[in-house]
Amino acid sequence: MDMLWNGWGDPAKAAPLPETVTALLRDLLGVQPRTTPALRLEDVRPPAPTAAPAALRALADAVGEEHVRTDAAGRVRHTRGKSTPDLLRLRAGDVTDVPQAVVLPAGHDEVLAVLRACAAHGLAVVPFGGGTSVVGGLAPQRSAFIALDLRRMNALLDLDPLSRTAVLQPGLRAPDAEALLAAQGFTLGHFPQSFEWATIGGFAAARSSGQASAGYGRFDDMVLALTLATPEGTIDTGRAPRSAAGPDLRQLVLGSEGAFGVITSVTVRIRPLPEVRTYEGWRFDSFTQGATALRRLAQDGPRPTVLRLSDETETLVGLAQPDAIGTDPAGTDPASGGAGCLAIAGYEGTAEDTAHRRERAATVLADCGGTPAGTAPGERWAHGRYSAPYLRDALLDAGAFAETLETAAFWSRIPALYTAVRTALTDTLTQAGTPPLVMCHISHVYENGASLYFTVVSAQGEDPVAHWTPAKHAANEAVLAAGGTISHHHGVGTDHRDWYVREAGPLGVSALRAVKRRLDPEWLLNPGVLLPTD
Repeated sequence: MDMLWNGWGDPAKAAPLPETVTALLRDLLGVQPRTTPALRLEDVRPPAPTAAPAALRALADAVGEEHVRTDAAGRVRHTRGKSTPDLLRLRAGDVTDVPQAVVLPAGHDEVLAVLRACAAHGLAVVPFGGGTSVVGGLAPQRSAFIALDLRRMNALLDLDPLSRTAVLQPGLRAPDAEALLAAQGFTLGHFPQSFEWATIGGFAAARSSGQASAGYGRFDDMVLALTLATPEGTIDTGRAPRSAAGPDLRQLVLGSEGAFGVITSVTVRIRPLPEVRTYEGWRFDSFTQGATALRRLAQDGPRPTVLRLSDETETLVGLAQPDAIGTDPAGTDPASGGAGCLAIAGYEGTAEDTAHRRERAATVLADCGGTPAGTAPGERWAHGRYSAPYLRDALLDAGAFAETLETAAFWSRIPALYTAVRTALTDTLTQAGTPPLVMCHISHVYENGASLYFTVVSAQGEDPVAHWTPAKHAANEAVLAAGGTISHHHGVGTDHRDWYVREAGPLGVSALRAVKRRLDPEWLLNPGVLLPTD
């Protein structure tokens, strides 16, 4: 199944907002309903491909004629990613940066052949997995490019139960990967919000982090080896769990976002399927109080598998459980929003281990001022953990603007970073005449720090994309000024590139540009993503 072309996920799962939410949007934020009908896919008319017939023939020779698609619908579906500006432009019929063709290779050698063909004919290449980028990672700064769709490369190539490793192809979607591993008693344990649609290659290329990262780690923690196809040949990295044989080239590929090459296989660490999964809620009087509890668990243990904390606004609105928003506006249901801050703690593993960690963690949470809310909030979160992007689409349909951004910092900097980003977003959008609702949660914790994930909802304004741009820039500036990183798990893309250049520094960027020139001399791979083209 293809993802909804102008929104997120499965079209059958789309649902309108409850009336309680639309009334809140109208009364609190001044959101006005849409007055124009939604554009249909068949009404979108992308410009005809301008690639030379010889280039299309070369691509067909590489992968087979039936695997080079130039139809309008297929090209539109591979235009940009799934950020709110991406979707708003698509919904307005703007497909000026549509790919020339969609090319579907079946393996590493075919990827190399496609790269050679593109180099010979001056076509840029955008590796395309699930298409879930929310930072402009699929919007190259080159008019003539192809989308290299890796969906045919979707196999579990090998599983070593003794070493607990698996070799996966990059186009394998996360649910399919989990099903293949589960059939042999294992799990990857990587469950980001994009889980239902994202791919293994995309996880590696963007340094993805899943919602159970407290227990299983980030995706880059799981990667043991990678194979990379480049216009200059192949790089194979990783022959042992760890090595002192020079700098780790795996780390050069992880997070490279298709700018250095196309990931064609990933060897990952796997874990036995958990016997037990238990999720529960805890209430704290304040975000500061809850953050202290999360820090103590992250630093001194016991660390839950899932550990997250919503601030007061996110808790009140109920965004910690997106599929239940609007069902209990008074907050009388203990599993709903309500006062204070809601934390979710989840435990996965053997029955003995989960019971032991849960009991010890409860002591820490209570000592920090937490009040147990039972398993209902946790189970509701687990049930709706992939629902937020659908909620974003419903907000757009209702005439609201909704977008997310994230960062991370050391624990000592978290309070100032939280305040700085909230203030930047609130002030910028309020001055533009659309006062926002700004919500935040901590969703990934480490011994030394944590991530902050912000959700912003406001009226759209006359030109929603132009309206959002100053607020996004102000938030990015606030992140760097407060000592945060420009991205914790969404990646760099084009949206964060200029701030990433400042974060990495001139010498660091020069080193990366040297790598780019060696692996991709013509700058054909995702030009303008991660690194500036000039």
